[in-house]
Amino acid sequence: MAERFGKDSVLALATVWGGRPHVRYVNAYYEDGAFYIVTYGLSNKMKHIAEDPAVGLAGEWFTGHGLGESLGAWGLDENRPLTEKLEKAFSQWLGNGHTDLEDENTVILRVRLTDGLLLSHGARYEMERPVGL
Repeated sequence: MAERFGKDSVLALATVWGGRPHVRYVNAYYEDGAFYIVTYGLSNKMKHIAEDPAVGLAGEWFTGHGLGESLGAWGLDENRPLTEKLEKAFSQWLGNGHTDLEDENTVILRVRLTDGLLLSHGARYEMERPVGL
């Protein structure tokens, strides 16, 4: 997982709202069983996750499920070690005007994986973690 997604990776992120699935592409970075996404805290995806944290993810020969949670504002001191990693991973686009890192509503979304399937060079890797990890 780290080899494939430990860099800026485009994934489809699915949430559920009003009984209907909602899917959008996000830039994500993987580390230690979780994907990290920089997003707007008042976005629909964050509203959906606040009501139901269960999400689905799909990307380059990977599909999985996880629990989403906001780690709070980008600028929080406790987020600094993570923001340094994300600045490197997302250096191609972060700070180009699309995302205002000074806005207190710019947050880090963490999706802790609960299960997943990764296909790589003809091999199949399945992961399963207890929900609530």
